[in-house]
Amino acid sequence: MTAHEDEFAADILRGADEIAHFLFGERQERRKVYHLVATSHLPVFKLGSMICARRSVLLKFIEEQEKRNRKKDRRDTDDEDDA
Repeated sequence: MTAHEDEFAADILRGADEIAHFLFGERQERRKVYHLVATSHLPVFKLGSMICARRSVLLKFIEEQEKRNRKKDRRDTDDEDDA
C-alpha cells in the first residue's frame, strides 16, 4: 500500500458507530448520525448499505457551518443595533 492509499484509508469512517465516535466522542450516539443524515446535509456516502464519511470532509462541513452561524450572528447583532 502506498502512503497515499494509507492516508485515504485512514480518512474513511465506516459505519454510523465510527462517524458518531468522530463527531460526538461516543459510538452509542449513532442514532444522532442517522438523524443528521435524514434531516441535514451531513456529507456521507454509502458503500453497499453502510454509511461512510471522510474525516476531512466532515471537518470542512463543520467549519462551513461555523462560518455560516458566525455570519448569521453578526447580521442578527447588526439588526438589533439598528432597532
